[in-house]
Amino acid sequence: MDGVAEEYDVVVLGTGLTECVLSGILSVKGKKVLHIDRNPQYGGEMSSVNLEYLFKKYEHKFGRIASSTPWTKPGSDASDTKPWEKFPPARHWNIDLVPKLLMACGELTNILFQTGITENHEFTQIAGSFVQVGQGSSATVAKVPSTATEAATSSLVGLMEKYAAQSFMRWVGAFQENDPATHKGLNIQSATMKEVFEKFGLKDSTRDFIGHSMALHQDNAYLTQAGMIKDTVLRIRLYVNSMAQYGRSPYIYPEYGLAELPQSYARLSAIYGGTYMLNTNVDEFLWKDGKISGIKATMTDPIDKSEMLKFETKCSMILADPTYFPDKARPTRYLLRAICILNSPIPALRTDKKCNEDKNFSLQLIIPQSQIGRKNDVYVAALSPQQKVCPDGYYIATVSTISEGGSDYVNELKSGLDQVGTPVVTFMVPPVPVYEPLESGHQDKVFLSKSYDSTSHFESTTDDIQDIYFRATGEPLTVKGLREGQLAVGGK
Repeated sequence: MDGVAEEYDVVVLGTGLTECVLSGILSVKGKKVLHIDRNPQYGGEMSSVNLEYLFKKYEHKFGRIASSTPWTKPGSDASDTKPWEKFPPARHWNIDLVPKLLMACGELTNILFQTGITENHEFTQIAGSFVQVGQGSSATVAKVPSTATEAATSSLVGLMEKYAAQSFMRWVGAFQENDPATHKGLNIQSATMKEVFEKFGLKDSTRDFIGHSMALHQDNAYLTQAGMIKDTVLRIRLYVNSMAQYGRSPYIYPEYGLAELPQSYARLSAIYGGTYMLNTNVDEFLWKDGKISGIKATMTDPIDKSEMLKFETKCSMILADPTYFPDKARPTRYLLRAICILNSPIPALRTDKKCNEDKNFSLQLIIPQSQIGRKNDVYVAALSPQQKVCPDGYYIATVSTISEGGSDYVNELKSGLDQVGTPVVTFMVPPVPVYEPLESGHQDKVFLSKSYDSTSHFESTTDDIQDIYFRATGEPLTVKGLREGQLAVGGK
């Protein structure tokens, strides 16, 4: 059993970013880690792929999405054509299947910095954060202000409401959980954000802009849920602080795509003794007294799929993405996603002076649910050659949301697709189940992650990383000093 030990502290299954971050940190902390993925590449759902992969994997349509031209099923193009050959070579494309943006001052960025991952990567700033107001022909897209000047002239807040909005933001900055004098006379444990907005006289459109584009709530449940005031304030502060870090927008993105990040954590784990195995299927899970005790697995050749290594090993716990334990997770909803390849920037950026100066035509656009009569927001993440994910002259826009039933997925994504313009080609990803674990993992020592959601940012993923670490170790995840080798994880 060369390369595989008889026993590990932790077996990690899947190489999504969540699993790889945990694998790397646990290895640095001194845990003996075996990390396995059934796939031939790192990244899992967060893989970066080329155009040939998309054409062979997903339904696609050239030109206007609303045209009567039928969608072409994957692999059914004429036998003598290879549509991807009409585009620049594969090496110029790094298309993220789940393009999520990093908050400049977010916890994931902090984890990347404290573990030294940022030393090996270049990051570019996303040019702007935008929000849609209205729908259909009356829909307008406005940039979320990044300076005082932009705030004063922004169309997001009416002239008579600007003072109220400024007062609200000053209150957000002054708010202290333990100082009732900063609570505006409200009981923050029982009061709701709806009551706070009413205190400041903020209209529904302004609430949408603040709650969805700054606090990054995914729906309007936060408005009437008691105890959400502190959480919302902290979310807004994170957005504002991230915006102040570089200006223009609070978001950054790694050059060459997100799949570079899981690979970096795989290397970090390996440096500290972790063992990685791709193309490896788990044949059987071993149990003792109701707890996981080990696995039997087979590693195969990536080309001919022949058996290369069959092994059995013991472990004290397993961290895994939910697809490895379908009986221990449930799909709570379904993620819809369309990937658009463009030959011009999306309309919201074409007239932006700064974007035209530095050729950075990238953005996050949030379309709040209430603006379009939905229960879930629609997200658009647009990337450009500046992020080194596509060749010059091309752009990538991914539209995503949560399905609300029915089979007309294009219509559910329509509000986002309308803002993209006319793509060269659009790929429609089949509905992806969003899994959540059924149990905490304390009893059987199997700790499952959540699937990636429809948001175009990493804040919910970071929450999941911290939650899994706490459930598995009983300690909060802290990473200060980790890159200096101080092992400051879990407060130690």
